[in-house]
Amino acid sequence: MFMAVNHAVQVSLFAHRLSAICEEMGAVLQRSAISPNIRDREDFSCALFDQAGQLIAQAAHIPVHLGSMAFAMADVVGSFDWQDGDVVVFNDPALGGTHLPDVTVVMPVFLKHACGDQELFAFAAARAHHADIGGRCPGSMGVETRLEDEGLIIAPCYWFEAGKEVVDLPQLFRHKVRAAEERLGDLSAQKAACVVGRARLAEFSITSLKQQVNALMAISEAYGRSAIASIPDGDYGFEDVLEDDGCGTEDLLIRVNISIRADTAMVDFTGSADTARGPVNCPMAVTAASVLYVFRCLMPKHTPQTAAVFRAIQIIVPQGCLLHAAAGAPVAAGNVETSQRIVDVVLGALAKAIPDRIPAAAQGTMNNVVFAGEINNCGENNPADAWLYYETVGGGMGAHAVGDGLSAVQCHMTNTKNSSIEVLEMHYPLQVSEYAVRRHSGGAGQYQGGDGIVREWVIRSDCSLSLLTERRKTAPYGLIGGDAGSMGRNRLCRYGEWQDLPAKGSWALKAGDIIRIETPGGGGFGLKRKKEIL
Repeated sequence: MFMAVNHAVQVSLFAHRLSAICEEMGAVLQRSAISPNIRDREDFSCALFDQAGQLIAQAAHIPVHLGSMAFAMADVVGSFDWQDGDVVVFNDPALGGTHLPDVTVVMPVFLKHACGDQELFAFAAARAHHADIGGRCPGSMGVETRLEDEGLIIAPCYWFEAGKEVVDLPQLFRHKVRAAEERLGDLSAQKAACVVGRARLAEFSITSLKQQVNALMAISEAYGRSAIASIPDGDYGFEDVLEDDGCGTEDLLIRVNISIRADTAMVDFTGSADTARGPVNCPMAVTAASVLYVFRCLMPKHTPQTAAVFRAIQIIVPQGCLLHAAAGAPVAAGNVETSQRIVDVVLGALAKAIPDRIPAAAQGTMNNVVFAGEINNCGENNPADAWLYYETVGGGMGAHAVGDGLSAVQCHMTNTKNSSIEVLEMHYPLQVSEYAVRRHSGGAGQYQGGDGIVREWVIRSDCSLSLLTERRKTAPYGLIGGDAGSMGRNRLCRYGEWQDLPAKGSWALKAGDIIRIETPGGGGFGLKRKKEIL
């Protein structure tokens, strides 16, 4: 009995030590980055993988980043003959990426045996959302109909090979990407994070490291299977829609059926809409990340973050559908908007099995906002002098069986921090004129859905605006009789007159314009209690 307890303690300590390495990687990335989106909002994720590309540890960063890396890294690392000093960069959605602004940097970790021989043991990886990656629309988050129009597509390639820089990649950034030096500075911060991960793993003995990783994987799988086994056997279905793809197609169906059998789960999206013309399509890695996130939320907080946690989950997505996009399909919003709706339908299905453990729908969108302009009216021929600002805006979480939903927070597949008003106004021709909780936007019920946010910007210089948002026509659902949350709203004020803006699109703004985003509230839970008669 003592030996078993001691073993469990050792594995737990080891898991926390690996997670601490990932947290330290994130701290280095955040403090070394240049752009506010990475430095201040912390729109990045760091993780460690074994030599086969299986996740062995991650920090509590961005769920859509980490789940997608866990799903796709095996294919990436198997494509290279790795050497010490290599650094590989990629963003291709068909080859391990999510959407093009999410750029991933990977570095191999070679450890020495007692005899002096080196062995490839692991990989350190850092993924970050760059404020621009080229393409037709500043900020690379516009409504395009082809992947190539969304920005620079980087198939996994060397940035450094055996320690020597391959200059093709930086030159490509300088030629194709707006504010390229800022982008390259952020890329260097990602590389620095990976260097820290490599250095910390080098502190271990390779023999003991292998043994502890094997034990960690076994315990992780047991946690995963136990969580699924706690769900009653059965088939549970649910469906919801994306409101539009930005190109005229509305009500794109997302349908799921979840089959629970003992300690295994099969999640089947057959019947979902086909690949869309607009940018709401998902690479398979993003769909997998969304599913894995939901099941991870059902597990104890101390569950080790490894790939083995999800071995008992099978995901079925017909190739060429909205959630397993055809090659070349635009995907900018799939990562940020469609992922949220996948979470909504998976939670909705599981609510039929375990209603006391599943919350009502959260806001169901990341409310993506991109402002972009030019310095000194430089024009398109000098994209290095562009300024770009990207952020997502929080909203309401759904209520649940034991309490109200949280208000004014980032929800589900995103986990970024609040954008600092002081930093925004210091560096960009923007002024935040209102930033407040959107009172009474959460759905009513026995427990109240969380409220959304009101955020308003005054434009101080001519620029462009791009929006990718959802839940402007369909409200976040309530559960067990709870009311739906309020829908979101996008508004523009010009010359004192207000008008509504569509959920997705790009517009030219003039100095003096006001942009106002009202984000959705979360759904309520349970029937509203009647007031007692005194």
